[in-house]
Amino acid sequence: MSVIVPVLDEAATISAHLAALRWLQRQGGELLVVDGGSADDGARLARMLADRVLESARGRAVQMNAGADASRGEVLLFLHADTVLPPAAAELIRAAVAAGATWGRFDVRIDGRQPLLRVVEWMMNWRSRLTGIATGDQAVFVRRDVFEHVGGFPDLPLMEDIALAKRLKRVGRPACLRPPVLTSARRWQKHGVLRTILLMWRLRASFFFGADPRQLAVRYGYSPRQD
Repeated sequence: MSVIVPVLDEAATISAHLAALRWLQRQGGELLVVDGGSADDGARLARMLADRVLESARGRAVQMNAGADASRGEVLLFLHADTVLPPAAAELIRAAVAAGATWGRFDVRIDGRQPLLRVVEWMMNWRSRLTGIATGDQAVFVRRDVFEHVGGFPDLPLMEDIALAKRLKRVGRPACLRPPVLTSARRWQKHGVLRTILLMWRLRASFFFGADPRQLAVRYGYSPRQD
């Protein structure tokens, strides 16, 4: 298994995040970090713990594709830099793949005490089971041959995870693993839980109806790279 972590200016938390994945390396897994041009010390810190640290153009999609190209595992796990796997993640993924799953994701729990976050978690997990769509917060895993077959992540500045899930759904339904990953509440805390919910609903609806992902990224507060 290869775990691919895209990062950008994550020096404050990257060491603790990667240290929490040492168990995976002890089991023979491969840990790759792909830096998208950080202005902080994150890449140097990552080199102390990851098997490899790559540099690429900025953007999660291009970073994760670069990591997949450089990896050696038969199963790829794409993990955000602010998301922590459950303790038995490797065994759960291996069991799902052995049972015939071509790809899958975990349930999610948000690291925050606000009661409304519990509603957000439930909605994310329920929606994912109903639609077969997974987001990057849910730690998507996929067999390498299937990832290559669908062409990897579309090079989008936003919604690349949803676009990949749509491609993977043509191959098969995801394995929906119930033990949750724990993802940071920093996005919700920065902008407010309700405001973030409404923003993400609007952005996903706009994406569904064909809006330009670059414009959506700007509305989200992210400045896409200039090609």
